[in-house]
Amino acid sequence: MHVHPPKKEAFDLSDLTNTDPKGFVRPVEHYRREPWGLYMARHSDHPHFHYLESWLLPDLGLRASIFHYHPYHARDQDRYVDIGEFVPGEPVWRSVDHYLDLVVRTGRDTELLDVDELLAAHTAGHLDAATAERAIATAARAVDGIATHGHDLDAWLASEGMPVNWR
Repeated sequence: MHVHPPKKEAFDLSDLTNTDPKGFVRPVEHYRREPWGLYMARHSDHPHFHYLESWLLPDLGLRASIFHYHPYHARDQDRYVDIGEFVPGEPVWRSVDHYLDLVVRTGRDTELLDVDELLAAHTAGHLDAATAERAIATAARAVDGIATHGHDLDAWLASEGMPVNWR
């Protein structure tokens, strides 16, 4: 398995841009700061989805997203959660992805993805042991919290004092 270095992104609140892991700078329609996180909404030129909404939640080590898929690429998921490091800044927030992801199907289940990628990244030297362990603990806490709230990410976040809302 070829493993890439951790994906990094920048979220520039003054320029209203999002620089993706490949260095593409995309215009952001809306940023909103809360004491516990940053909301971003933007159009997408991705072949599978046309709009992206995300909440960066630094204290939880999470990025919660809704991908608005084209009908012919719709997926069975309500929320997608990236595990990583999310660092607030003025005016630029930064993120480093820690490989693990969660797919939430509200009211049904929460699926952990990419454990193999995390382990391969650690083996390849892209993540140290402490960071890999933190990613696993973060994912486990999120899965437990989401499951405890009926597999409802938004309900769990509200219980944590982070009432997210979406477009």
